Amino acid sequence: MTLPVAEFVAKLRELADTLEQGGDFSVDVEGETVTVAKSAILSIEHEREDGREELEFQLSWETDADDEDGDEDEEEAEGVDDEDEAEASDKSEAAA
Repeated sequence: MTLPVAEFVAKLRELADTLEQGGDFSVDVEGETVTVAKSAILSIEHEREDGREELEFQLSWETDADDEDGDEDEEEAEGVDDEDEAEASDKSEAAA
């Protein structure tokens, strides 16, 4: 979804306020309501390639076990894969 600056800023502000208050944030994307769980993992990524830069604010969260449609596709779209999860697990175990 591409938004004008004012709408993008308003969505970011709403997201920040909702997460800060411990709530779930919902947004409509291409006709589908997506709800970001309050337990979401937040990350910021930067990419530079061929004279173009990209900054991504990324949120990922677990879905209900009952929701089996598209879980793998959603994880790939969110940048979560088995290697990332294994690396995070290894780091957690090493810190313990």
